[in-house]
Amino acid sequence: MIKYVVDVELETLALGGEMHADGEAVLLQNGSEQEFLWGGNLHPWEHPPRIEHTSLINIHPASGNRSMMVEDPRMRERIEKIVQHGILLQW
Repeated sequence: MIKYVVDVELETLALGGEMHADGEAVLLQNGSEQEFLWGGNLHPWEHPPRIEHTSLINIHPASGNRSMMVEDPRMRERIEKIVQHGILLQW
């Protein structure tokens, strides 16, 4: 499993780290804003690769996401596109 953090506004991706906060910190240092960051777990060795949308950084009460899971299906879709594109660029 690989942890990921996505900036849905800038369409950037941070992979790896022990905690999602590690990727979050990298993106924040590179111009991302907290409200656009979402995290989860990637299982690239499964066929097809599995993307999970669960992380503490996903708790965004101001935007209506009160759980660790990304609740909005459209947001999950946006995240998946960015993660999948990032994987293709890495391999």
